[in-house]
Amino acid sequence: MSLVPRSVADFYEELFAKLAELNLKVKIHTTPNELPNPIPFENDYEHASYDAEYANRFWRALVQADRVFKQFRARFIGKSSPGHFFWGSFDMAVTRFSGRRAPEHPGGVPHLPDWVTREAYSHEVSSCGFWPGNEQMPQPIFYSYAYPEPQGFSTATARPDGAGYSSDLKEFLFPYDEVRQSASPDAALLEFMQSSYEAAADFGGWDRSELNGLSRSRSILSHKSERPVSLIKG
Repeated sequence: MSLVPRSVADFYEELFAKLAELNLKVKIHTTPNELPNPIPFENDYEHASYDAEYANRFWRALVQADRVFKQFRARFIGKSSPGHFFWGSFDMAVTRFSGRRAPEHPGGVPHLPDWVTREAYSHEVSSCGFWPGNEQMPQPIFYSYAYPEPQGFSTATARPDGAGYSSDLKEFLFPYDEVRQSASPDAALLEFMQSSYEAAADFGGWDRSELNGLSRSRSILSHKSERPVSLIKG
């Protein structure tokens, strides 16, 4: 299939025709989630743009973000998600769990069943991610939030400079351009994720001595070696 400007309906029709030719019987829910006015794919002749250069740029941004997310994930030995991409809001996230149950999520996400949201937030989380933005936030950002948000979380100081808490989105935000233009983008992003996680964990009363894999690794290795061991700073 050629990746060229065409309507969503035309793309959907050809894709499923080709799947049928291969005798692949695929059934999907064709109405988009998390959008205020969704149009089922088979009826969507309104959206018909495709910019190959920017599609590739977005893909490369996701690949690089995922690489750093994997480093951040390796510092934690509690339950955590892999980097996962959400087709509804088009963001990619990595999530840490405290292991404790959370209060029932109120739901209310546009065109997303409440039972899905409540299952996703059944336990306490600290989640970081990359989002290309929308009309409300017309710039790409890295974000970090906690559910449930503990008292004092919004007053914490996120690092490095340029990161801060948004009272509108209830998240810490770090503009993509700030990361991209920093002397060390990897280090800047890791510092943002680490500092915002610490705020969620400390104000939320997480047992960080049991959940922080890096500190435990240092402790274990210090008992096995008489010489200092150099690890990633976290």
